[in-house]
Amino acid sequence: MSAAGKVPDDTRFGLYLILTNPRMGYEACAEAAVKAGVRYLQLRMKETPRDEVVAVARNLRGITAGTATRFIVNDDPSIASEVGADGVHLGQTDMPIETVRERYPGLGIIGLSTHDADQAARANQAAPAYIGVGPVFATPTKAVPDPVLGCAEAGRIIRASSVPAVAIGGIDATTLPSVLAAGAVNFAVVRAVCGAASPLDAIRRLQDVWAAAVP
Repeated sequence: MSAAGKVPDDTRFGLYLILTNPRMGYEACAEAAVKAGVRYLQLRMKETPRDEVVAVARNLRGITAGTATRFIVNDDPSIASEVGADGVHLGQTDMPIETVRERYPGLGIIGLSTHDADQAARANQAAPAYIGVGPVFATPTKAVPDPVLGCAEAGRIIRASSVPAVAIGGIDATTLPSVLAAGAVNFAVVRAVCGAASPLDAIRRLQDVWAAAVP
């Protein structure tokens, strides 16, 4: 079955796309994500002045508004709320989920990064919309990388999660089959799309691999 033949839902949506310094630009990648029906699109602009992040976020919100693609802002719930994003993705050292819910009730989706089984178990108690699990493989996208989990451990964490879990870290079309075989259903990529000359082709290649592996 082709990727186009599957309708993603809130638990089995496949590709979660994170945009960081995309080769073809943030807007072009967002447009490709919408065209391909990507369920989640996250803007991650580390170490960037706030006004620049807001400007890009407003553009991406405009591209995703009224589509099936949910727009998420990384780390900063104030920016997410300001631009009318669908949600925010938090790291372990960011604002606690409970505080975000109190201060920014308009953010309907809150995701949380986890890097081991204990963090994932604690995250599940806070009932986020989803958790990130990784890094599965080594990745240069973080200045201070977290320890690599590997497919088997990431799969165990994902299978134990009571909320949707997203495998992340070093995943591309080549490594994706092993990640899915280990138990992942949803997965996030950065470089596999952001580094591509054709973001749409890169997205569809990943979606096809997912569709072939996930019932």
